Amino acid sequence: MLATKGYGPLTTATLLVTIGDNPDRIHNQASFATLCGVCPIPASSGKTNRHRLNRGGDRQANWAFHQVALVRLSYDQRTQTYATRLTQHNKPPRDIMRCLKRAIARDAYQLLTNPPTPPRTDDLHHQRGLTLTQAAHHLNTHPPLTSRLERGLHHDTALTNNYRQRLNTHPPLTT
Repeated sequence: MLATKGYGPLTTATLLVTIGDNPDRIHNQASFATLCGVCPIPASSGKTNRHRLNRGGDRQANWAFHQVALVRLSYDQRTQTYATRLTQHNKPPRDIMRCLKRAIARDAYQLLTNPPTPPRTDDLHHQRGLTLTQAAHHLNTHPPLTSRLERGLHHDTALTNNYRQRLNTHPPLTT
């Protein structure tokens, strides 16, 4: 989750605590959204067909989704496009935030139940006869970050793929 845009250590930990030690109680995305308090509740009357935000569920998880939504609204083009589309359909800001939280809950459920495995590097710089400093230089980054990437302590898919591509195109050094 930490490699996904919008999630920080605190929001990720909050969502993991919400799930708890028994992840089997969450059968699908809807039950996860209900547990976190981001599922829509019908609030229709007469000819009006609308939904409101669920005030139940885990308030800390709801806060975590709110924080992720705020970050994504600021930095993620896909989220900004979605919010603009909802605005064009005359949705008020409160409904836009509710829809964003629900969409983020769907993504979070997928990340929690089927986490993507980061591409492995397995000391590629050693296979190519490079030092860690040389490998970091090829990536235009610092050696400690490259070391953390290799050991699986830092998950950045784009940087890992770039790392793999650069090292595979670099000819091995012969001794």
